[in-house]
Amino acid sequence: MKAVRIHRFGGPEVMQYEDVPTPTPGPGQVLVKLAAAGVNYIDVYQRTGLYPNPLPYTLGLEGAGTVVAVGPEVTLFKEGDRVAYTGIPGSYAEYVVAPEARLVRLPDELDFKVGAGAMLQGMTAHYLAYSTYPLKPGDTCLIHAAAGGVGLLLVQMAKQCGARVIGTVSTEEKAALAREAGADEVILYTQQDFEAEVKRLTNGKGVNVVYDSVGKTTFEKSLNCLAPLGYMVLYGQSSGPVPPFDPAILNAKGSLFLTRPSLFHYIADRASLEKRAGDVLGWIASGKLKLRMEHTFPLAEAAEAHRQLEGRRTTGKVLLLP
Repeated sequence: MKAVRIHRFGGPEVMQYEDVPTPTPGPGQVLVKLAAAGVNYIDVYQRTGLYPNPLPYTLGLEGAGTVVAVGPEVTLFKEGDRVAYTGIPGSYAEYVVAPEARLVRLPDELDFKVGAGAMLQGMTAHYLAYSTYPLKPGDTCLIHAAAGGVGLLLVQMAKQCGARVIGTVSTEEKAALAREAGADEVILYTQQDFEAEVKRLTNGKGVNVVYDSVGKTTFEKSLNCLAPLGYMVLYGQSSGPVPPFDPAILNAKGSLFLTRPSLFHYIADRASLEKRAGDVLGWIASGKLKLRMEHTFPLAEAAEAHRQLEGRRTTGKVLLLP
């Protein structure tokens, strides 16, 4: 089968489209023929070595496809079942072996692109809005990268919770997308100081929570945007890791809370996985949640997909098609 692997850490040029043996499912595992794979920033972190894995390594943690073989002791799925997943390595490939406990059934009314596109970013938005800081009517939140894959979904979920949403984006085009998703206010951080704008928009009170996937370049100003007892939810670092800082700063700025969550801890058990995936896929199927997918690449062009993602030339979800 074909797969995209790295043999050393580095830029997109280290990604190689090559032949590898088709895996065989073991006990409790199934073999999935992939129809689509999701591209996410965690793939970039793994490619560069920020999140290192043993080499050679097949990139990708998210996909959807059809079960084509089952190993011993499999009870949840059979050949022909349509499935989706996130958190299983090796998705930049034509086939992947997956533990059955980490798969969810893909509703018949959703195509594989939706399945591959919704799992990681959809469930990330879900835990951010409903668990890490459960939004409620009357809350105001600041969402960085509001036109990104997680951002557009998080904006919609935040509005479902009754919150006021302030989003930051880099261009007018992205601002229009954030507003279409439901953002009440959109700040072009390339033209405006987002800290000053947030304070103006909140009459100096600040926001209850900041959802920050950018990291290094936004962290300090994001803390300054928070109201006393506010939550700083740092769930990514697309601009680089946040430098070490004195936790006493949290006290000085109003007894703030800081958390660095990961989706995988929020779907660690089967019940949590089924609940979050069921909500996200069900909302998409019913039209309650809109998933934007306008960037698809052949699997062989995975390196170009990374270049466009890192260059902030994408909005919504990026997919690879084997």
